[in-house]
Amino acid sequence: MACVVDTCGWIEWLTDGVLAAEFEPQLDNLADVYIPTVIQFELYKWVKRERGEARALEVAALTEQGNVVPLHTTISLLAADIALQHGLSFADAVIYATAQHKDAVLVTEDDHFKGLPGVVYFDKNWNRR
Repeated sequence: MACVVDTCGWIEWLTDGVLAAEFEPQLDNLADVYIPTVIQFELYKWVKRERGEARALEVAALTEQGNVVPLHTTISLLAADIALQHGLSFADAVIYATAQHKDAVLVTEDDHFKGLPGVVYFDKNWNRR
């Protein structure tokens, strides 16, 4: 299944978080994963801050094993429309627009995407009930 795994899913998987197993099937097969360059930015920044530059570069190299999708005019305009329609931030709109543009499912635990078409949402608070 072609998908985009949101940044939070990557972080959950990389840190063996509570929902890591939910994201593992997608991230174990990067050939089916589209990776917007904004996710590369967010991951590199987060990993460098939390784990250092060497690990951040390893993660950046890992993302290159997937299908990296640069931001271009078609995705930019779609993202702007999506941001206006759903009140999403720049990064979230680009991530969602990339999934829509590629006819891929967005897999996330970010509640900004909850209920949007083409989204598989995992509730990060499921175990706190």
